[in-house]
Amino acid sequence: MTQTWLVTGASSGLGTAIAEAALQAGHKVIATARNPTKAAQENPQVEKLGGIWIELDVTKSETTKRVEDAITQTGGVIDVVVNNAGYSLLGSIEDMSESEVETQFNTNVHGPVRVLKGVLPFMRAQKSGTIVNISSSAGLDGLPTCAMYAGTKFALEAMSESLSRELEPFGIRVVIIEPGQFRTKFLASYVQPAAGMNKAYLGTPLDDVMKFFKQVNGSQHGDPVKAAQRILEIVSGTGMAAGKDKVLRFPLGPDCYKRFQTKIESMQSDWKETQEIAHSTNYE
Repeated sequence: MTQTWLVTGASSGLGTAIAEAALQAGHKVIATARNPTKAAQENPQVEKLGGIWIELDVTKSETTKRVEDAITQTGGVIDVVVNNAGYSLLGSIEDMSESEVETQFNTNVHGPVRVLKGVLPFMRAQKSGTIVNISSSAGLDGLPTCAMYAGTKFALEAMSESLSRELEPFGIRVVIIEPGQFRTKFLASYVQPAAGMNKAYLGTPLDDVMKFFKQVNGSQHGDPVKAAQRILEIVSGTGMAAGKDKVLRFPLGPDCYKRFQTKIESMQSDWKETQEIAHSTNYE
C-alpha cells in the first residue's frame, strides 16, 4: 500500500537515507529542508524518485501551518511523519549562553512539537498513522559534553512515551528510533559554545569525549542506508521488524545497544539499593 511520508531534516545524512528508502519502496515523500533548492541540488535522487521538497525551518512559528499546507496540497493524507531535524550543542553547561541553550531546545524539542501539531489533526481524522521520532543513544545515556543535547533527546523520549499512550485510541503509533554512531555529517556539524571551553575542563572526561568525537568522525561503523532500511521495516512491520509492532524503542547500532545495556544494569543496581528508602516515605 502506497503511503505518504513527511521527513524533516531530509537534506543530509539519515534524513536523506530515510526519504530515499521510502521512495524506493513506492511511497510518496514530502522531504523538508531549510534550503530546499540546495537540498535538491545535493540530492537529485529524491526528486528523480518522485519526492517533493518543501522549505521548513522547524524553529519557526509558522512550521505547523507549513506542514498543514503541504499535506493538504499533496492530497490531505499523511501516513508517516519522521521527526529527524536536529543538531547537537556540545560542551560544558558553564560555557553555554542562554541563547545557545534555547536554540538547542527550540530545534530538537519544540521543532517536533510544531510538526506534530500540523500532522496530528490529519492522523486523528484518518484514525491511522505512524510517528517516528529520531532520538539518539544520548536519549537514554548522557555522556560528558552532551548535557544539553541529551537533555533534548531525553525530553523527546519522554514526550514520545506519553504520546504513544495518548494517541493509541486514534490508531496512531509512536516509535522512538535511537541511532548510535552512524557515518553521517552529524559529528562534523555539531556546535560548540561561542565562548569556547573553560580551561578548568582540560584533561577531564568532558575534554576526553570531545577529543573522541573529533577522532571518530568519518570512521563510524554505522551505515545510514541500513538504518533507513530498518526504519522502513519498523514502520511497515516487515523484514526484521515483523511482529514487533508493540515495541516503542528501537536502538540502532551495536554501540547504542551496548550503552543501553550498561545503563539498564546501572539503573537496576540503583533500584535495588534504594528499595528501603523508597518504601520509607508513606504516612504510618
